[in-house]
Amino acid sequence: MAEIILKVKGYKCERCEHKWIPRKKEYPIICPICKSPYWDKPRKNGTRNTNAK
Repeated sequence: MAEIILKVKGYKCERCEHKWIPRKKEYPIICPICKSPYWDKPRKNGTRNTNAK
C-alpha cells in the first residue's frame, strides 16, 4: 500500500489552543472544548489566564 500526504483544513481556538477538523462545512460557532464563542478572536492582552478563580 502506498503512503500519501493529505492536507485538510481545520480550526484552532485562540483561547485554549485546541485544534480540530470540523464535521460540517459551516463556520464553527464555538470551540468544541472550551465552548468559547470568541474562539477565533485573540485575547486583548495576549495571554491565557491560568489562575482564574
